[in-house]
Amino acid sequence: MGSTIYDVAKEAGVSIATVSKVVNGTGRISEKTIKHVNEVMRRLNYQPSTIASALTSKRTYTLGIIVPNIANPFFGEVTRIIEKYAHESGYTMMVCSTYNEIEREIQNIQLLLRQQVDGMIIATEQISNEVLMELNIRNVPIVKFSAFNDSEKMLSISTDNYKGGQKAAAYLYENGHRDIWIIGEKSRHSEQQRIAGFRAYFDQMGHELDDSVVFHSDTEYEDAIEMVKQLLKQDNLPSAIFVTTDIVAVILMNIAQQMGIRVPEDLSVIGFDNTIFAQLYHPQLTTIAQPVNEMGCLAVESLINTIEEKITSPFQLTYFEPKLIERATVKKLEVKTV
Repeated sequence: MGSTIYDVAKEAGVSIATVSKVVNGTGRISEKTIKHVNEVMRRLNYQPSTIASALTSKRTYTLGIIVPNIANPFFGEVTRIIEKYAHESGYTMMVCSTYNEIEREIQNIQLLLRQQVDGMIIATEQISNEVLMELNIRNVPIVKFSAFNDSEKMLSISTDNYKGGQKAAAYLYENGHRDIWIIGEKSRHSEQQRIAGFRAYFDQMGHELDDSVVFHSDTEYEDAIEMVKQLLKQDNLPSAIFVTTDIVAVILMNIAQQMGIRVPEDLSVIGFDNTIFAQLYHPQLTTIAQPVNEMGCLAVESLINTIEEKITSPFQLTYFEPKLIERATVKKLEVKTV
């Protein structure tokens, strides 16, 4: 049986209350006493109870993260990075995946509340701000991550998706592409912004892209595969396709290869996210990168600062600059001048 708080108090010659204050970092205790008690705890190999600590401090040092689909490489990487920074700050993570079902999202929020998490990072777009504001009333801080938020009462961290769409458009335009298709999930605000930015650039250059060249695709594998198969069966394929997520872009390239359509010789493709898929597929995917490491670090830092009341305002909206990653899936065309 391991040492108890009573053993530590007896060995250190202090009260149990003093040991508890050292463990939880509360109360006024001299540095000499803190050092002495910590040395005794190390010598006795005393491990404080996290449950008891939570009851004392009213904190569990646990954060929750809710993502649309943990199998999506973008959200898998986001979760890994956020867990890393949370761990470095002394917090553990509970991960929930909604699979784009609003009922499941609400169930996950209720689960995290029952587990008494100190705060949540929510990377989904289905839930309403009214539901999220209820969490603020319960004093559960929230960070909206890579998802639209129109409230001035919660932290939000995202890539500038509109600008990312513009960068993708500019790259294709500069490489001579005028006949373009766009594939994206129209129900997600982040992808709506990518599409809007892309179309705005072509409008500005005098080459309007109407609704007929914009195709909806879910990010669920089976749905995306079937949609892409039907799309590539059409006659008169464009010279290039902008896909608002890497995962669907890779699905597109894989099916194109199966159908004898070469990338980029016959069809150029540009994605969005810069996931590991973009680097592993051959040819490697040209894409728009989200700086997920910096975004994840700021999300954890902002959430913990709010929990620990180190910031006075609960509202902060931060947009990160997307970056074009040039690889091998866009062919340069000769532009005919009149």
